[in-house]
Amino acid sequence: MDEFDRYQSFFSWRYGSDAMRQIWGERSKRRLWREIWVAVARVQAEIGLVAQDQVDDLQAHIEDIDIARAVEIEKEIHHDVMAEVRTFAEKAPLGGGVIHMGMTSMDVVDNTDALRLQRSLDLILERFTPVLERLAEQIDTWAATPVMGFTHLQPAEPTTLGYRLAIYGQDLLDDWKTIKQLRASLRGKGFKGAVGTSASFFDLLEEENVERFEQRLSEILGLPFYDVTNQVYPRKQDYEILSALAGMAASLHKMAFDLRILQSPPIGEMSEPFGKKQVGSSAMPFKKNPIASEKMNSLARLLAQYPRVAWDNAALSLLERTLDDSANRRTILPEAFLIADELLLTANKIMADWVIQEAAIDRNFQRYAPFAALEAVLMALGRAGADRQEMHERLREHAMAAWQQVSEGEPNPLAELIRSDAELQGFLAEERLSDLMRSKDRVGFAPQRSRRMAECIRESIATGGAET
Repeated sequence: MDEFDRYQSFFSWRYGSDAMRQIWGERSKRRLWREIWVAVARVQAEIGLVAQDQVDDLQAHIEDIDIARAVEIEKEIHHDVMAEVRTFAEKAPLGGGVIHMGMTSMDVVDNTDALRLQRSLDLILERFTPVLERLAEQIDTWAATPVMGFTHLQPAEPTTLGYRLAIYGQDLLDDWKTIKQLRASLRGKGFKGAVGTSASFFDLLEEENVERFEQRLSEILGLPFYDVTNQVYPRKQDYEILSALAGMAASLHKMAFDLRILQSPPIGEMSEPFGKKQVGSSAMPFKKNPIASEKMNSLARLLAQYPRVAWDNAALSLLERTLDDSANRRTILPEAFLIADELLLTANKIMADWVIQEAAIDRNFQRYAPFAALEAVLMALGRAGADRQEMHERLREHAMAAWQQVSEGEPNPLAELIRSDAELQGFLAEERLSDLMRSKDRVGFAPQRSRRMAECIRESIATGGAET
């Protein structure tokens, strides 16, 4: 039977990278289980509990993974960890008798999950850095380029393209720092037995060896352990990690959503790349749909829901542990990371080749920016002694007349209407009125703050997220 004859998760081939899929793959998981069993046997040998040739036998057969055999055993005994123990023991008859000695299932499962979380966060950070670097470059490039700002999706006041991008950069830099911090603080359960007290290891080892036993395993596995657990590591750790990924997704969602709006022809200032042979629509050959941005929004929307499930897992784990988190964690952990992986890969591709339409930016600016200049004109008239309410009404009348012409597709006449108004000239010279209507100069500190944000991103990457 062809593999596509049966349902497959789209995360198994469409979204995310093979590198992330391998981290969460079944073979990788069982390989880590075996690494942990060998590590435990190794430390038990150091203490004198097991023989070195038993450890060597386990190490020699660590790659002899037979998933089909393990599944066959599991169908009979209904326990996945013990099925793998028996499969491993069949391959390593000398060392097989010491596998899993003193341990409970979650001593292997939870530490494996923590190791997979470590590797997944490392891969996410590896994807994240180029996104930030590319965004910093774009912020610098467009720091002083005036664009029309929009509030309520209506033309508002001028800003710069770099400053708009800096908003995304600021959010994503905070997300990057949060993920870095979580990676640094990530911990495994350690080896504490059925309810987290290490009672089984007190029975198995001399009491003075228990602390050393767990410390050595932490060193070998490269994984810090929680000092206090029950049968599992605190599920709040999953919640915090998935929340951080969802936070990053929110930032990328906004950037992608804004790009979709800006790509719409009535604005047309930016667009995602569109391949020479890319088909936009099966029915409308002219279409250039923002499918990459739409995909990002769709996946980010799904990722946003996973922290809710992780919250339930943390809050509803009763007493020393219940099993009602197990099934959903098989889904939410890998899928959260595969979505995050896909979001970053897609964002990087978009930013590498997105199209900035400077002609459209200038067209929109000429069409709408004059309206934003009216506030400066009103303030200048007030300083010159004019009646504020009378001037407000006169400017409003000019603005409404200009809006009518703009709505009919004509150039915006507002600057000329203001400049040539004899009543306004009674307070301000024609040249002064013309200067006030030049909106491109009214972008405040946007260029400077944009460049500062770009530099902040670069410094943070250079220092690994440490505060400078």
